[in-house]
Amino acid sequence: MQTNPPVGVETADLTAPSVLPTHPSAGGDALCEAASAASGVEISPTLYNADLAPTKKAGRSWSGYSIFTLWANDVHSLGNYAFAIGLFALGLGGWQILLALGIGAALLFGLLNLSGFMGVKTGVPFPVMSRISFGIRGAQIAGLLRGAVAVAWFGIQTYLASVVFRVMLVAMVPSLADLDRNSILGLSTLGWIAFAILWVVQLVIVSFGMEMIRKYEAFAGPVILATMAAIAVWIFIEAGGAIAWSANNALEGPEMWLTIFAGGSLWVSIYGTFVLNFCDFTRSAKSKKAVVRGNFWGIPINMLLFGVIVVVMAGGQFRINGTIIQSPSDIVQTIPNTLFLVLACLALLVLTIAVNLMANFVAPVYALTNLFPKRLNFRKAAIVSAVIGLVILPWNLYNNPLVILYFLGGLGALLGPLFGVVMADYWLIRRSKVNVPELYTASREGAYFYKNGVNPRAITAMVPAAAVALLIAFVPALAAAAPFAWFFAAGIAAVVYFFVADRGQRLVDQDGEAIAVASTH
Repeated sequence: MQTNPPVGVETADLTAPSVLPTHPSAGGDALCEAASAASGVEISPTLYNADLAPTKKAGRSWSGYSIFTLWANDVHSLGNYAFAIGLFALGLGGWQILLALGIGAALLFGLLNLSGFMGVKTGVPFPVMSRISFGIRGAQIAGLLRGAVAVAWFGIQTYLASVVFRVMLVAMVPSLADLDRNSILGLSTLGWIAFAILWVVQLVIVSFGMEMIRKYEAFAGPVILATMAAIAVWIFIEAGGAIAWSANNALEGPEMWLTIFAGGSLWVSIYGTFVLNFCDFTRSAKSKKAVVRGNFWGIPINMLLFGVIVVVMAGGQFRINGTIIQSPSDIVQTIPNTLFLVLACLALLVLTIAVNLMANFVAPVYALTNLFPKRLNFRKAAIVSAVIGLVILPWNLYNNPLVILYFLGGLGALLGPLFGVVMADYWLIRRSKVNVPELYTASREGAYFYKNGVNPRAITAMVPAAAVALLIAFVPALAAAAPFAWFFAAGIAAVVYFFVADRGQRLVDQDGEAIAVASTH
């Protein structure tokens, strides 16, 4: 057990062999007993199971390519295209859009490396990682906030994908249009069929665990890159081999530069969820180098390609008929050839599923597993998450601006403060020294028990930052600061925590190999 004597740093014995099987199938209590015997720490079944346990360093399967394909899918999401094309609509030209995305990409590359390294070192998912700064029970706050945002967007994104699916089905079988004219709880019969099929497909993939997600992302990445590039080439040809470099409302001077930096800041905010729980994926990464390589090709390089495609699509369509598209799906619907239309729709479905799995399914699964480790494993938590994503009738949420703005917007505004506290604690206060086995003990003498399992200093740092984030998000007078809200919130939380953090702790750096399980579980 670890107590909190005067300041000092010790390095504990890292050579203790693991007595746990590589992929334990034993009951939770038996697994905890084995982990306790191996680590010399009383491991609690309320904090530990095979899915929350750290991953063994040997056998981790996520390579640089695996990390790259995460971004190959997520960067090219329909939502991101809508955002970037929106910059064109606001008056930014081609080079200005590329600059805005480049600024965001550079910042994201650094933030994601810092977040990813935490996963490589500890091998734990985000809900467990947040125990370091928030305490073994306070971490439920961080996990549930991230999970609540994700599970709602899982349902919404599945609905948006079902809209594309319906277009494809009607193109293939025109008579199906008759099933798309009624309404059952806000969705047509064809809409329910499309939604249910996509819902089941995603649930099946996730039920096989993170390794299946890795394989799906690796498959989807090249498909998406080839499809988006093909759509851009087609638009370029249709536009006569030339594009409009800006719309008629081109910005200039200070307003242009403000929009560029606001666009770069918002680009980071879009990934505010990912920089928070990136360790959910990098806990299975082979090394820090794999994370850096994957991030390099997936963030700055891939985002440059994304920006070029955006400029060609938006500028090409504007040159053709003077209109500004909202997303690639607008272009897909104009494809005159039924076969190519169906293939493009299939690619967009592959893309949306890939984005949904990584951005909106993994986080709530780990959050629920962390909440009920004795009752839920990864597969059971996936089922619960999927059911929640269905019963909230997400199409009604999406069609209600107040829900999107106040509920999801409010929860999303709180993710910046979480990131600020976690990063400041891990990198500035602890300097990456973590006693991994003690993340799973409920003992009052445990390093992360704090006060009744909650670190009040972390909450103290989070409150003012959260208040600022919510004010910026909802007070019209502060609208000018809205694009930079994530940075304000994360920065305030980090600074406050840096000054209020307890520096009287004895920091022990011990890995979790003694209680680790295989990374393919």
